[in-house]
Amino acid sequence: MSLQFEQIELEPAYRKVAAALRARILDQTLREGDRLPAEMELARQFGVNRSTVREALRELQTRGLLSRRRGSKCFAVTRPAPRMVAEGVSHALALHGVSYFDVWEGLSILEPPIAEAAARRRNAADLREIEVVVERYAADHVLAERAVHHAVEFFRVVGAATHNRVLLLAQAPLLQLLEPSLCAMIDRLPQARTRIRTAQRRICEALNAADPVEARTWMARHIRDFRRGYELAGIALDSPCPGPLEPASASGTSLA
Repeated sequence: MSLQFEQIELEPAYRKVAAALRARILDQTLREGDRLPAEMELARQFGVNRSTVREALRELQTRGLLSRRRGSKCFAVTRPAPRMVAEGVSHALALHGVSYFDVWEGLSILEPPIAEAAARRRNAADLREIEVVVERYAADHVLAERAVHHAVEFFRVVGAATHNRVLLLAQAPLLQLLEPSLCAMIDRLPQARTRIRTAQRRICEALNAADPVEARTWMARHIRDFRRGYELAGIALDSPCPGPLEPASASGTSLA
């Protein structure tokens, strides 16, 4: 029997340079704000052409790991913006055809524990920010797009109150897909706005009282209500969920 082997792919030099730089960034040898040497110096150190270094830097810039400061020819290390990370994942999910049910189930697993953690860890600034979002929803709930934006923003600020970056990054892609899916439902159900407002208020009360059990319970009810809303609106749960809205239609919560 003769063995067959696949051909070995030769990796372009710029990717090797990018991988070497990325490794130094991820192990924090290079920290946020650190400036890289000039292109010519990097080319000398790596033993490659300047064009190879330029292509490697461009790739890392696209990934949000490097940026060029105004007036400077050198790149500096940056952290990818939370929205950039979330958009990459949410676009991938949409391209894989995730359904309304997939998004709903993901939120039903993730959001109640987030509310519970927020009730344990929230501080006065967190409570003020959550209250602002609740008030904005109550004031702007008539217009569907603004109502949906504030409804989704509520989840973001509750997530921020956990002070857990992993939970925030796990939550963000699902919220980007929740927003267009709520837009498809909320106008068909006049009662949806009132039910969202009631749930927000009860969750807010539980957070103020530092009651993790009540916060988790009401968040679970809130998420269950979305599924019922889709069903009443005649939206098939197994149909593909729309991709995320344009950034101008939504805002992200900082992980800083």
